[in-house]
Amino acid sequence: MKFIHFLGDTAVMSGRVIRHSTRSIDTIITVIAMPIMIMLLFVYIFGGAMNTGDVSYINYIVPGILLFCIASGVAYSSLRINNDLTKGIFERFHSMPIAKASILGGHVVASLVFNVISLLAIFLVAFGMGFRPKADVLGWVLAIGILLLSVLAFTWIAVTFGLLAKSFEGAGVFSYILMLLLFVSSAFAPTDSMPSAIRVFAEYQPMTPLIESIRSLLLGGTADKTTLVAVLWSLAILAFFWASAMRVYKRRMK
Repeated sequence: MKFIHFLGDTAVMSGRVIRHSTRSIDTIITVIAMPIMIMLLFVYIFGGAMNTGDVSYINYIVPGILLFCIASGVAYSSLRINNDLTKGIFERFHSMPIAKASILGGHVVASLVFNVISLLAIFLVAFGMGFRPKADVLGWVLAIGILLLSVLAFTWIAVTFGLLAKSFEGAGVFSYILMLLLFVSSAFAPTDSMPSAIRVFAEYQPMTPLIESIRSLLLGGTADKTTLVAVLWSLAILAFFWASAMRVYKRRMK
């Protein structure tokens, strides 16, 4: 019964966050329109100068744009959590007979739902631009699984920073770190073209294996060591920031 109660409360809480998100034009522009504009910019302005071998640039760049979309989307989870916390909404929820875990759970589920919609929008536009994946059913399942795991991992980073931040403005600062990691990775250009020191960093930070595994799976490759590394990175980030968020949440709600 407690678990059913938790699921019901989480559904209500996530519905609240989703309604707030869909009413925000700024959120829609940043989370959906911005990644699409970045993809258009890179493909049609810079794409001709990129050497990606036998892979067309649109096929090459889509995995990086998908993670860029996720990084943009989860930033709003941090902002909304910080807003609820600083305005005393969490305290009001705590005074109600609801499952306390559903308060953060609602934000996480809403982030997952909103990011799935955003990723679908990216895929649709990419197909219109000539994106042609060659993945089989298993490849699609694995690629989508890695994307969803990335959403959860990045969302818990957002939750942690939203709880830690002292102000609304500071809650989304972490997203710039994610963006920097994306630009210093294989998202937009092969790491072979980078200076040696930057190339080493780009190849061993978490974004590159995530991107390379999704790219390989969507373009007809098979799961390999890179896929395993991507999953392990995501699980490690998810576990660390989930534990951190729970610790900060309990401390701030005392």
